Amino acid sequence: MEGRPCPVPERIGLVAKVSSAEASETAHYVARFLAGKGIEVLVDEAAIARDADLVVVLGGDGTLIHAVSVLGGRAVPILGVNMGSLGFMTETPQSELYPTLDQVLAGGATVTERMKLRVHLHRGGHAARALDTEVLNDAVIAKAPSSRMAELDTRCTGAYVTTFKADGVIVATPTGSTAYALAAMGPILFPTMRGVVVAPICPHTLTQRPLVVPDDETLDIILMNDAEVVLTLDGRKGIPLERGDRVQVKQSAHRVLLVRNPHLDFFGILRAKLRWGER
Repeated sequence: MEGRPCPVPERIGLVAKVSSAEASETAHYVARFLAGKGIEVLVDEAAIARDADLVVVLGGDGTLIHAVSVLGGRAVPILGVNMGSLGFMTETPQSELYPTLDQVLAGGATVTERMKLRVHLHRGGHAARALDTEVLNDAVIAKAPSSRMAELDTRCTGAYVTTFKADGVIVATPTGSTAYALAAMGPILFPTMRGVVVAPICPHTLTQRPLVVPDDETLDIILMNDAEVVLTLDGRKGIPLERGDRVQVKQSAHRVLLVRNPHLDFFGILRAKLRWGER
């Protein structure tokens, strides 16, 4: 997986997993390390969003997704350091934190681009501006546990695909193909390829299978019945949907830049996370 050079940063933001005392303690030592190198360290999220030219994430993939939301659309390289088990995105182990930082500061690191999806909610024929956002992993339309099955009219750039009668539908980026979509029997996409996964959740008709569409297509999913359904974006709190609501998903113009671990490729991550080759 080819990358491009990571610019040498002057201002580095630190985002640590809030619930982890170890991550908070590590952030303290990382701040001292960077200050000793003459680097300005930012911990306030507003300052990170505005001024950081590199972000170090101390936590897991969820913490990295939070850092992406903090940055908004800014293409700032993110170094993901896993504080527990290996993550699909936080691929630098804690033991390699300081050597990796030295490599970044010496101009020897590379970054890869990950696509994002832009999600609009249209209600009553109009876009709900407060519900216009971007995701790195996925947009999930799912029924409540006690609700009836959802009926979801799905279209791809205007062409009718099907009406999913299911517990819901997942629309995922290649990065998100190893998240919830994988549990819905979706395919694993190489993270830098151009495509979008559409995976039904527990479809009533088993012939309705996950599919992959080009990333320049626009997906429209309309709730056709009165099922209790919520829209969840990158695992954040769900937004209740109403009958007739249309969720539009398309490629974002923004990209997420992840600092690569030169000692580990995507297939190594899959082998470690999914225990390929083990009995």
